Amino acid sequence: MNARDLLKEYVMGGKLMQITTLAGDGAPQTCSVWYDAHFAPDVLRWISRHDRSHSANIRTDSRVSGAIVAIPLDELGQTVRGVSFTGQARELPTVGIDEQIAEFVARWPAAAGALDRTKLMARHTPTRLYEATITQWVLFDEEHFPSDPRQMVATG
Repeated sequence: MNARDLLKEYVMGGKLMQITTLAGDGAPQTCSVWYDAHFAPDVLRWISRHDRSHSANIRTDSRVSGAIVAIPLDELGQTVRGVSFTGQARELPTVGIDEQIAEFVARWPAAAGALDRTKLMARHTPTRLYEATITQWVLFDEEHFPSDPRQMVATG
């Protein structure tokens, strides 16, 4: 299996990602979010409250980075598999995103209430859908690439 296929498998199999945004003073701030991935083009979507610091950070500086661990964590010394990324993020509009909402809710049905189209259009929910367009992927895989586990992977 090639690095791109492994990366897609690991990202699609993951559930929680850590995403880092930049505060106004340039300080990095990291949070964990449930995500939904799509490829060609490569995007990651997540929901969050629009008043969270990472959401506000995205509105002023769209640069993000993040990571997804692709193994169950049991003990120090395990063979590591995971993905990191950089990209440009944005808060999606509250209208005209029916397809993106449907895809997210298909993966995370409990998000249906938070992404209710009527409430979003009226801005009667604090939750918004965010999207990062990935500009760089790094696969770290000690199992499949033991001699050089850090693999740069092109976006699609």
